Amino acid sequence: MKLGVVILPDQTWNENQRRWRAAEDLGFHSAWTYDHIWWRTLRDEAWYSAVPVLTAAAMSTSTLPIGLMVASPNFRHPVLLAKDALALADISGGRFVLGLGSGARRAGDAEVLGGQPLSAGQRSERFREFVELTRAIIDEPVVSYEGAYFSASEARRCLAATHDGSVPIAVAASGPSGLGLAVRHGDAWISAGPANWLGDYTTDQCLDIVGQQVEDLRRACEDLDRDFDAMERIFIATPLAGDPLASPGHCTDLLERCSKAGMTHVVIHWPRRAGVYAGDEAVLELIATEVLPHVDDL
Repeated sequence: MKLGVVILPDQTWNENQRRWRAAEDLGFHSAWTYDHIWWRTLRDEAWYSAVPVLTAAAMSTSTLPIGLMVASPNFRHPVLLAKDALALADISGGRFVLGLGSGARRAGDAEVLGGQPLSAGQRSERFREFVELTRAIIDEPVVSYEGAYFSASEARRCLAATHDGSVPIAVAASGPSGLGLAVRHGDAWISAGPANWLGDYTTDQCLDIVGQQVEDLRRACEDLDRDFDAMERIFIATPLAGDPLASPGHCTDLLERCSKAGMTHVVIHWPRRAGVYAGDEAVLELIATEVLPHVDDL
């Protein structure tokens, strides 16, 4: 089991740099940030762009794996996203993980670039193109692609000879088609539990759903001749997962339950001063000293 943190891009870099460095110093296995233009209840508060923040984080740390949780087709094009990912992989010395998601509809910025809201079927098809084209550009020297939502004409990686171009991709998915994309194109899979993680679920129900998703992923791996054990399985702890920041004991309980459900990596949130994911940084430090040394045993 691994334990990581999400650090929201809601502070100036003067303040945020301290948190990224602390995540490394405390020994967390990963640190991530969200990919939005603004976010939900924080839409009128400070919110910085993910790629520059991750670039600064890569330059401010030396061993900490960093990741985008998760890139959104609501406002990202695969060609530019893949180029940014390749640059981040180079800058970080191979520590960058690219998360891909279908694009949240309720985050507040789904239609920020204009256009009509997409149906569930349209979002699914757009996500398929988003994952396929991003993966292709990362893997292949030259790519041409024509889809209903994204296209590319002789898009080039253009890497230095010393850069092997490898970027791990983690695909966030819950349904059958998304899990199929994760198995075919992902190095890892991300779950937030129920597809509507703002819904009326108990923590028990949330983790039961995660367990079922793991079994669905296992079957998809069998169907597509993929090694299930080779796929990292990441759970992002939304409010449905309880409050792992309440105490080291609460965090340990979540880790144990996620391990039992079949996850291999849990990501909690860096505590904010107020509002969503509010908490005490002193508790996070206790988690680092009392929980992290035992995570490998879960």
